[in-house]
Amino acid sequence: MIILGIIISFLLDIVVEHNDHGHHKIFDFLISILITIIVWEGNLRIDTIMNLKFPWEKSPAKRILFHLPISMLFSAFAMYLSMLSFDKFVCALPAAAKDAFMGTAIVMGILVTFIILTIEISTLFFGNWKRSLIEIEKYKAENLQAQLQNLKDQLNPHFLFNNLSVLSSLVYIDQDKAVGFINQLSKVYRYLLDNRNCELVTLDSELTFIQSYAYLIQIRFDKNIAFDIDIPKEKMHLMLPPLSLQMLIENAIKHNEISNEMPLKIVIKMNDDMIEVSNNLQLRTTTEESSKTGLQNIKDRYKFFTEKQVEVFENGNSFIVKIPLLSAK
Repeated sequence: MIILGIIISFLLDIVVEHNDHGHHKIFDFLISILITIIVWEGNLRIDTIMNLKFPWEKSPAKRILFHLPISMLFSAFAMYLSMLSFDKFVCALPAAAKDAFMGTAIVMGILVTFIILTIEISTLFFGNWKRSLIEIEKYKAENLQAQLQNLKDQLNPHFLFNNLSVLSSLVYIDQDKAVGFINQLSKVYRYLLDNRNCELVTLDSELTFIQSYAYLIQIRFDKNIAFDIDIPKEKMHLMLPPLSLQMLIENAIKHNEISNEMPLKIVIKMNDDMIEVSNNLQLRTTTEESSKTGLQNIKDRYKFFTEKQVEVFENGNSFIVKIPLLSAK
């Protein structure tokens, strides 16, 4: 305010061609600073009232519509009264320059107020914009996390339903196999419980789980299904979303005929930096109702971790899915 008052004093002094009160220069500075403080503090009070009536966060348009003209009118009125008081009680202004002096003072008061309000509005706008971006990114992260958790939560009920259906059949057909099925099922669910909060698991851990899962499947289909798993040991540290391989196996079983005449073979192997799951194609004439937790679920989960795409191929004889393996970074 002090610096601004001095600057205004110099600018106003330029308007007066013949300054007859040069010996009052310091006093003029003090008067100019005082007037600046009056205008400044008055605008601060207006700003406080406007914050109560029209907060920036709720009514930005109304705030600008009311705040700007009220502050500029106040500044013009305050400057005019200050100049009149200065002319009457402190030092009479030269008659030749009086009108120009008064006009310039009012215009400068309005201009300074306009500049200050523009800076305030811009600062508030960019501050709110920055906070909005942060809130949006926070919301996106929370939303993505919720979506990911929702996708993971879809797996357990679906998987449990299928296995309980198998178990209910085995109890009546072969009790020994039912006991073995229960033991392996407990290992499978131990894996599910241990990794329920994991977004990624090692390939080694997933394949250990798949061996137990494949045992359950082979109890159900006996020799009508075969698994061929060939993964180099040096790739076992790489990572993937949990149950990805299980879902691909389940997808193959759900959509293909499995019988003595048409056995199903599922191959899991490495293909470059991707793990490939393929099966001979022998589509069922009637398909089960989809629970929408198959390929699309895997694709959706991979979007959270990498830009690499899940690749799906069908060449007439085989159905092939390639899923990326991720580093532990």
